[in-house]
Amino acid sequence: MKFASTALAALAAGLSFGVAAPAFAEDAPSYPETAQGAAQFVAAAEKDLFDFSVDNARINWVNYTYLTDDTDALAAQSNGLLTEKQVAYAVEAAKFSKLPGLDADVSRKLGILRQGIVLPAPTTPGAAAELSAISTRLASTYGKGRGTLDGKEVNGSDIEAEMGNLTHTPAEFAEMWTTWHDNVGKPMKGDYVKMVGIANQGAKELGYADVGAMWRSGYDMTPEQFSAETQRLWEEVKPLYLALHTYVRHKLNEKYGDAVQPKTGPIRADLLGNMWAQEWGTIYPLVAPKGAGDLGYDIGDLLKAQGRTPIDMVKAGEGFYSSLGFAPLPETFWKRSMIVKPADREVICHASAWDVDNKDDVRIKMCTKVDSGDFVTIHHELGHNYYQRAYNKQPFLYLNGANDGFHEAIGDFIALSITPQYLVQIGLLDKTKVPSADKDIGLLLRQAMDKVAFLPFGLLIDRYRWGIFDGSIQPADYNKAWTKMRLDYQGITPPAARGDDGFDAGAKFHVPGNTPYTRYFLARILQFQFYQAACKQAGWKGPLHRCSFYGDKKVGENLNKMLEMGMSKPWPEALKAFTGTPQMSAKPMLDYFAPLKKWLDEQNKGEKQGW
Repeated sequence: MKFASTALAALAAGLSFGVAAPAFAEDAPSYPETAQGAAQFVAAAEKDLFDFSVDNARINWVNYTYLTDDTDALAAQSNGLLTEKQVAYAVEAAKFSKLPGLDADVSRKLGILRQGIVLPAPTTPGAAAELSAISTRLASTYGKGRGTLDGKEVNGSDIEAEMGNLTHTPAEFAEMWTTWHDNVGKPMKGDYVKMVGIANQGAKELGYADVGAMWRSGYDMTPEQFSAETQRLWEEVKPLYLALHTYVRHKLNEKYGDAVQPKTGPIRADLLGNMWAQEWGTIYPLVAPKGAGDLGYDIGDLLKAQGRTPIDMVKAGEGFYSSLGFAPLPETFWKRSMIVKPADREVICHASAWDVDNKDDVRIKMCTKVDSGDFVTIHHELGHNYYQRAYNKQPFLYLNGANDGFHEAIGDFIALSITPQYLVQIGLLDKTKVPSADKDIGLLLRQAMDKVAFLPFGLLIDRYRWGIFDGSIQPADYNKAWTKMRLDYQGITPPAARGDDGFDAGAKFHVPGNTPYTRYFLARILQFQFYQAACKQAGWKGPLHRCSFYGDKKVGENLNKMLEMGMSKPWPEALKAFTGTPQMSAKPMLDYFAPLKKWLDEQNKGEKQGW
């Protein structure tokens, strides 16, 4: 889920389409290129950005919750000014970053400023305007994209839903997949090639080898070290993914037969219930083990039976954090949040968490329904808010997660804690209705169909773009490289041969949207690491996936030590503050799914693993 922070790095991520000419106002002060001058520049930039960010957040909040032509115009104007500031400060920060004798704090902030814009424009006259125009066209091409079903046009959100409709035939899945990739990705290839060339010039002006190297520089290690670190994590979880892949392939072969899905080799990409085969949860009914996986209750039904309202649901979420010792949400949260969809106006319903004044004006924006999904989402979104409150005493440039995977992982790991035991503790579930252990495999398999299946996709999106930005993948090979990488990492293959003139990667929003994607891979790993650390601190002795640390003040105290650091220290220090180790590890995820892995290995006996 998205969160909205007024901190620079978070805003930059949210404004990746925005590109502005890197030019300060003519009357902007200049600072000597000395260590002292760098410190003065950083202090002035922080004050300016802090002040501007509050107005910008308020304008965007009004736009998202009162969608009109006027609020659209106000938001576009404010976001454009912010982007201009970000680019300007990034260019200026690059001048100071190599100076000798820099204070460590100043040096860290200069790095954050340099990375404050996702798609950097060079100072060449006209380049920024061209880059902005290209970015807008790419966004528009995606937004207007259509595929077909039975020869009839279908828009993006509808075709995405239809890919998960298990009543369709393999031929219909293939039609939707192929037409979407042809109609959306292919037309944007020329623009994407131009964009890469211009943005790489901008990255070089900021002192980076290319845009990909710039993206990888925000992790307190060299770009090369970060590439190796993410690959190491993937190698840790790969055996679990291979076991899941083998089992799912077998089930799809049983369903569709050898002519559609062979017994060995890769899985056909369009059969996995998702346009990009990134999460496979919608095909769970095809792979569910007999007699397992049924909880015996539905959280939404439990809520409705007790007459719980959306406000009650948010109160329950707040209660989880209060049980850990966190202070109650401020009164302004309840007055200013949008918890239900207004009946009188258009709004953006996509759930998000906001920090408007960089202090205590935290809010959520949801069109909450009384159901299981939104109950989980509330716990997730409030994780962002409590993180924002915890680091609100940090300087402006440190008002963010320790790295871009942390913010999502906090909400994710709290959401993992919605176990049957927790529901009993808050009076939502009768103790006699807690599902027995024989249901665990089905429940873990359903979790894995999304969380484990996503891992290689979460990794390869950026690895593919890093290759494009550094030139190791040339335009003539864009499609060939994409198809090969999808095969190498995910073990999937298109439903039909793909032409070299295509650009299938462009059919995924985050590629034309220039949104760095590795954060989602990191969040998948980190959430289990945080969860296991909390469960150990709470003295949990049972299976990890059944752990509840609700009510444990010690866990809350330790968690706050990590949260309050924000981005002020390298992320390994923040990670160690809560988990006791400075290294990211996939082992907690493997521990969580250990019963499932054992079961999958039994089911896969005699099956050929891999592709």
